[in-house]
Amino acid sequence: MSNVMQTSQALNLAGVHNFRDLGGMKTTNGRTIKHGLLFRSADLTDATTEDKQLFQDLGIRTIFDYRTAQEANDRPDPQLPNVNYHRVAVNKETGEASCQSLEDLFAKEQPDSFGTDLLVALYHNLPIGNYSFQQLMAHVKQPADNLPLIQHCAGGRDRTGIGTMIILLALGVAWEDIVEDFLYSNVLLEDYHQQIFTQLEDKIPPSQLEPFKKGFLLQEQYLTLSYQAILAHYATIEEFLTQEYGITADIRMTLQDYCLE
Repeated sequence: MSNVMQTSQALNLAGVHNFRDLGGMKTTNGRTIKHGLLFRSADLTDATTEDKQLFQDLGIRTIFDYRTAQEANDRPDPQLPNVNYHRVAVNKETGEASCQSLEDLFAKEQPDSFGTDLLVALYHNLPIGNYSFQQLMAHVKQPADNLPLIQHCAGGRDRTGIGTMIILLALGVAWEDIVEDFLYSNVLLEDYHQQIFTQLEDKIPPSQLEPFKKGFLLQEQYLTLSYQAILAHYATIEEFLTQEYGITADIRMTLQDYCLE
């Protein structure tokens, strides 16, 4: 267990929100994740010329996108030279436009149950048997071929938060630090969240907006639901990594030796 809570390192990009390097986070046995290998982010659509140059300077080999086809078509990632782009949706590809915006969400769901129903179900259901996370870890467990890697969704908080949790578990980071890093999105996305809340002020009454705000901000209980779902299916994290991702003890050791110092 860490004595001081730690998070990934935020990098200040002009056109990309919530861009972070997992480097610098420590594991339970005192090792440290190397800088420049594993990144998490919101979508890369608005990356400036300088941001794109940073990706090149970082030597990014892989961009792994959790979004649906519609999300990616609406806000496409930049095409960068010598980068392998993989988009494998975490959520089911329906081909429909439902709940692709908050306005759609409120037309179809009860806003005051958003936090307790929708996000709870999301975090509980996604970690097990999810093809997107299986493909993510298929790339991560071959680090020499695929890292440095950027994983991202739209805001870089929910889907990317679960993907980051899986990576950090594989590397041996303490659960308390995984949660702290997850919650760090609330800090880095404060302005983004406020824009969302402001847009909703004219669409829903205050009696619905306030519960939405509370539920929409990331909470420890959300990621804990994912962790509990894992341990409800598997006796140990080691079994989870082996059965879900083919990360055996030997492969995990090789991955850790590559990513840790």
